[in-house]
Amino acid sequence: MTTVQEVIALDDIDRSILMELQRDGRIAIADLAPRVGLSSSACLRRVRRLEDHEVIDRYVMLVNRAAIGRPTTVVVEVSLSSEGTDALEQFEEAVVVCPGVMSCHLMAGDADYLVHVACAGVEDYERIHRVLAALPGVARLRSSFVIREVCNTTVHDLGQRS
Repeated sequence: MTTVQEVIALDDIDRSILMELQRDGRIAIADLAPRVGLSSSACLRRVRRLEDHEVIDRYVMLVNRAAIGRPTTVVVEVSLSSEGTDALEQFEEAVVVCPGVMSCHLMAGDADYLVHVACAGVEDYERIHRVLAALPGVARLRSSFVIREVCNTTVHDLGQRS
């Protein structure tokens, strides 16, 4: 379960470092440092501080879903038969290991959860749908197929807060 982190003050150099790392998480410190106006050692200290304060959560690489045979995106609204703590916990424990599930969010509103699925196509989603429907407490699934991705970014806007 995610905990609320303390917000740390970021200066312009921190923001520059984060923007560069969001664009290329594999950039070498020696290449990053001049882009943000620091020496390599000062830049490394800043990056380590951002990691230690969990501003940098982790480093990942992104896979092209189409290249691995999963070009279809389905957004699934999940409603549970109960909203009790036990029901939520049981569903959450089960959904995190469900094949094809890329993300799952507890929601306010009509659906209890919003689940993002990556699959090979309609037939593959039918298999995943059966798995989702069998998860603990599921009362209803409402699936929407994505026709075309308009935008998708992992880069956060780090401008000044108002």
